[in-house]
Amino acid sequence: MMTSLNQSLVTQFIIIGFPDLGGTEGLLFSLLSLVYVFTLSGNVLVITLICTHHHLHVPLYIFVALLSFLEIWYTGVTIPKMLVNLLNEKTISYAGCFLQIYFLHCFGITETYLLTAMAYDRYMAICNPLRYPSVMTNSCCFQLAAGCWVIGLFGPLTQILLLSHLSFCRSNKIEHIFCDFTPMMKLSCSDTSLNVMVDFAINLLIIFVSFVCIIMSYMKIISTVLKIKTSEGRKKAFSTCGAHLTVVLLFFGSVSFMYIRPTNNSSVTYDCVMAVIYSVLTPMCNPIIYSLRNREIREVLRKKLRELLSRV
Repeated sequence: MMTSLNQSLVTQFIIIGFPDLGGTEGLLFSLLSLVYVFTLSGNVLVITLICTHHHLHVPLYIFVALLSFLEIWYTGVTIPKMLVNLLNEKTISYAGCFLQIYFLHCFGITETYLLTAMAYDRYMAICNPLRYPSVMTNSCCFQLAAGCWVIGLFGPLTQILLLSHLSFCRSNKIEHIFCDFTPMMKLSCSDTSLNVMVDFAINLLIIFVSFVCIIMSYMKIISTVLKIKTSEGRKKAFSTCGAHLTVVLLFFGSVSFMYIRPTNNSSVTYDCVMAVIYSVLTPMCNPIIYSLRNREIREVLRKKLRELLSRV
């Protein structure tokens, strides 16, 4: 569908999706479906284990459960539509496209600040162990999480409002795997310089501030851990941070390469690859990372598996 400024407005977009598939749509659909099922199952399992075991009702594991809950919604914004697109139903309504962009960034910003809150929790537990029980209560944990959600809900509004004022008259074909700010701006026949500048500034502020807070927390954590005299004590302290730090590096690394750039002139393949990493692979890896690297969750999981095997 082609439109012009003085003709009908765009009512739907066509998502081009993955470039150069060469007839492998069926294989990719199967792989993506398996990844999505695994992601949902893994995150539901983590939430269930934490909710059903009272000794895991502490801020460390509450944050993990909240992160898993968020990942379920985060992947639900993009992966189901990707699967539909692979079945040749590539259209999305104008309103649906804007809603997808809003919720993608809403949940992305929420995850950014939730990971920052988790870093603060680890900082308090290791650097201020005497104050930790009185400061990081379960109530405080939920308040921090609620604050992350509120920031996430309002975070993308400025960019969405600016995008809504653009005119789309060149084409309605989005060269990406889902709707997002950069591919939408590429379709506009309006001047997008303000959008690009605001997009860059907001993304830089969100990611930079969060990442700096996390790095500062871990610098103090490492400094404190290195002062522990026993190797067993150091190992135990580091083990509580390993899973979180791995998730942080995966998430912030991929998101930074995608969103912190002053222009929108990147290749379609680059954008699609980075989008797959932060919207598909990272959420899939999170339950694996927290299950394999966290001793208490591993023990609970082993116990459940033994119970199931004994009944067979």
